[in-house]
Amino acid sequence: MRIDVLTLFPDMFTPMSVSLMGIAQDKELIDFRLHNFRQFATNKHGHVDDYPYGGGAGMLLQVAPIVDMLRHIKPKESARIILVDPTGEPFTQQMANEWAKEEQLVFICGHYEGFDDRVRHYVTDEVSLGDYVLTNGELPTMVMIDATVRLLPEVVGNEHSIVDESHQRHLLEHPQYTRPREFEGLEVPEVLFSGHHEKIRQWQITESLRKTLLKRPDLLEKAELTQEEQAILKTLQEATFEVDKE
Repeated sequence: MRIDVLTLFPDMFTPMSVSLMGIAQDKELIDFRLHNFRQFATNKHGHVDDYPYGGGAGMLLQVAPIVDMLRHIKPKESARIILVDPTGEPFTQQMANEWAKEEQLVFICGHYEGFDDRVRHYVTDEVSLGDYVLTNGELPTMVMIDATVRLLPEVVGNEHSIVDESHQRHLLEHPQYTRPREFEGLEVPEVLFSGHHEKIRQWQITESLRKTLLKRPDLLEKAELTQEEQAILKTLQEATFEVDKE
């Protein structure tokens, strides 16, 4: 996969050279490139922003430097060109799953008050990290890239662990434990030491559904549950209802 990022602050992407992102680049699983579109500034001072027509607070990024940079890097016709903007569609795990199948992703990082709206004519996606505003688009871009790249084959050591993670099936992951077996009176559930794989599997399903029901019940509306999971969830909901009545 090739990943291009259009940014005014390439130095902010230092974290992209460490941890799994660094490993992915070392293994040549991704081709990660940064492009400072200030080099296509339309004035001698190197400014790529200007006052908005009609008045208003703040400065807007101009359309020309961004489009000129896009044309300079010559994205593939199939590339996803992603405008990182607070007004965009909220980023989700499903988006990361879809993007991980692409050959090329191009991210455009915003700054200041926003973009000249004509930039949107040249993109395929407009995406936000969430319902809040940050000082720049570099931080959410790094989050989106990390969430996507870790899904590529060979990036994560144990690929099976990705399948069971929170949000992959719109369910939160079941609790997990490691040594010590007891810590300050807090003990690991006994079933995990039983060696009974079926009982452990059922416990994991139950606890995943219980955690989702208690912490993120909204996810259950999207989850495609098996008949077994539906039966377990019904039991959990009935138990929760009885507790609420008390």
